[in-house]
Amino acid sequence: MNTSIYHERRKCFYEAIPDFWHDLYGEEYALYDISLTSKKEIEDIHQATERIGHVFFKLCSLMRKVPESTLLEMGFPSETLSFLRLRTLPVESVISRLDLVRVGNTYKCIEINADTPTFIKELFSINSQVVEEFQMIDPNEGVEKKLGETIRTSILQAKQWLKKDHPHLVFTAHEDNVEDRNTVIYLKELSSYPSDFVPLHKLQIKRGEGLFNDNGKRIDILYRQTFPIETLLLDADEQGNEIGNWLLELVQSRKLAIINPPSAFLLQNKAIQAVIWSLHEENHPFFTDTEHQWIDEYFLPTYLEPDVFIEKGLAFVKKPAFGREGDTVEIYNQSGQLTLKDSQESYSDYLQVYQEFVEMPLVSFQSEKGKQEGHQLIGSFLLNGKPGAIGYRVGNRITNNLSYYLPIGIEKEGI
Repeated sequence: MNTSIYHERRKCFYEAIPDFWHDLYGEEYALYDISLTSKKEIEDIHQATERIGHVFFKLCSLMRKVPESTLLEMGFPSETLSFLRLRTLPVESVISRLDLVRVGNTYKCIEINADTPTFIKELFSINSQVVEEFQMIDPNEGVEKKLGETIRTSILQAKQWLKKDHPHLVFTAHEDNVEDRNTVIYLKELSSYPSDFVPLHKLQIKRGEGLFNDNGKRIDILYRQTFPIETLLLDADEQGNEIGNWLLELVQSRKLAIINPPSAFLLQNKAIQAVIWSLHEENHPFFTDTEHQWIDEYFLPTYLEPDVFIEKGLAFVKKPAFGREGDTVEIYNQSGQLTLKDSQESYSDYLQVYQEFVEMPLVSFQSEKGKQEGHQLIGSFLLNGKPGAIGYRVGNRITNNLSYYLPIGIEKEGI
């Protein structure tokens, strides 16, 4: 397909979909193309996703019991320590996303986005429309219904934790961020629960008393899908009051429930993977023999220092314990020399984590710039710990906010 035909067909298709950001930052984001996969590969990714999620979620029970000094060494802000130990919902994270790389006949987990994962509407909604356009089978068939059920379940569980029959539920996001706002409104609509959307800047907090909307109505449950806890902690009002900390205090005093829950922030820290790998290396009985096999297959060696990789002559990645979209990520070769770094360095003040480098597979795709090749990263969702939607990002060796969304489909037999 030549670029002018591609441009017209892409424009016609995506502009017919309301409230979707097919372009981002003035650049093409959602590709008018489809990557073919097989039912077997989808089953394998689902199996890997469930096993990896099980290991992460199991570790939460241990992390709530470790000394505060351990949590501080892992880079958790001191203000969050008591907050981290809270168990407000039965599940550790309602909606989380694993970033996976295909390596040989299996998959390696780069990280878990447990606290505020995005890429939701693309995989749970848009993908089905793309596969219909291309007359393919949707590998994510039925997952949107599961997503709605998952959200409703989390709201009911938050109600039970609050012991409140008719809670005021508010979904929030930055109003001026098209991706964040429309992702959250999508979740709000899927929830089918009486609720309001209130932009972040209109929320009002009274220390020790509660969180309120712009009309002064008390909020009981805050659904903050795109607002990270580490960002929240930096929040201060014009008088310098630490309103982010005040919000955590409301959760601790059971005056506010938040979704995703506090345990999702516990898992968001990439140093968690260093803990998992350390327990695995010493064959610690915390994990069963089967779980150790899963860690060996699906997890990458991860440490808080690069020494092991330098001694063994292995390429590695340096990334912040809290960071997103490839920001502040650096790749080092077998000699320990820096070979590639992301242009953004927003998270350089956080603890740095070191992980063995694996190369993402190269795939070809159609774009506004013509036929291209890019490195493929798999996004695989967990809904209450069970496999959800799957999809691809393609771009540079460091996946960032300029990487493309590449829809995924299964070819119909006989076509």
